[in-house]
Amino acid sequence: MTTTPAPETDGARALVVGESLIDVVRRLDGSVDEHPGGSPMNVAIGLGRLGRRVDLLTWFGRDARGTALREHISESAVQVVEGADGAASTSVAIATLDATGAATYTFELDWQVPPQRAERLDDVVVVHSSTIGAALAPGGEVVLDLLARARSSATVTYDPNVRPALLGDGARALVEHLVELADVVKVSDEDLEWCEPGSTPGAVAARWASRGPGLVVVTHGADGVLATTSAGLTVRVPSRRVAVADTVGAGDSFMSGLIDGLWTAGLLGADRREALGRIDESTLVGILERCTEIAGITVSRSGANPPWARELSPHSAGA
Repeated sequence: MTTTPAPETDGARALVVGESLIDVVRRLDGSVDEHPGGSPMNVAIGLGRLGRRVDLLTWFGRDARGTALREHISESAVQVVEGADGAASTSVAIATLDATGAATYTFELDWQVPPQRAERLDDVVVVHSSTIGAALAPGGEVVLDLLARARSSATVTYDPNVRPALLGDGARALVEHLVELADVVKVSDEDLEWCEPGSTPGAVAARWASRGPGLVVVTHGADGVLATTSAGLTVRVPSRRVAVADTVGAGDSFMSGLIDGLWTAGLLGADRREALGRIDESTLVGILERCTEIAGITVSRSGANPPWARELSPHSAGA
C-alpha cells in the first residue's frame, strides 16, 4: 500500500549510491521470508520516509524481485536513477538469524553503476555510500570518483557496513580511504572490530575524526551509541529498550536518522563542513536520541522496515 511521506523541508536532495537487493531471511524455526534490502537502498528508503527528497543510484534487474524492489522504493518516495534496472538479475543477500535475531550474510551480488551522463550534483546536499559499492568492480571506481567530486559541494556520509564474505581483508585500506573522504561516518562496533582488531571504539573514533570526518558515530546495539567530533566533543547515548523481532536494517535506519537530523540542524553541504565538526553537545545528543528511536522501531518489526516521520515522538529532534 502506498503511503504519503512527510513534507520536504527544503528543495535540496540527497543522493544515495549502492546496492539494492532482496534479503532472504532464514530463521531458526525454518521459516524463510523475502524483503527488499541492501544497506544503501535501506538508507534511501529511511530518508524518503522521513520526508527528504532522495535519489538512489543503484543496480537491479527487471525480474520479479526487481519489480518488488522498484515498487518498495517508489512507495517510500525515493527516485531511482534512470537505467538502474539494467542488471541481468536482481542481487540477493541471504540473512541467517541466530537466537538473538542477529544476522549473518551470504551474497549473490552483481554491482554496476548504470550507464548515464555524469551525475548532476548542483542541488545535492549530501551523498551517502558504503563499502560494497566502492569495492566491487566494475562499479567501484565510478563510485570513488563520484564521492571525491561530491566533496566540493556536498556532505559525504559513509557507513562501512562491512561484509567479509564479499570484501576480504584487503578492504581495510579501502575503508581507511573512504573514512578520509567522508564528513560523517557511522559504524557498528562489529564493523569497527573488523576494521581495527583489538582497538577500543573510542580510540578508533577519535583517530578517524582527526583524519577528515567532522563526526564519527559508533553504534553498540543494545549498549548505546558513542559519537566523537573533530573538535574533540565525545557523547554517549543509550539505546531504546524494545522487543527485538530482528536487527535487519537497524543500522541503516539509524544512518537515515543521522543524515536527517544533521539536515534539520543546517549542518549539511560543503559550506557547513567546519560547523559540522563543531556541533554542540545538545544538538548532537538530540539527533542521536532520535536515531535510537528510529532504530528501535526498525528492530521491533521484521526486515528492513524503517519508520515514517509520523511514527516518531513529536518532541524528538527534527520531527
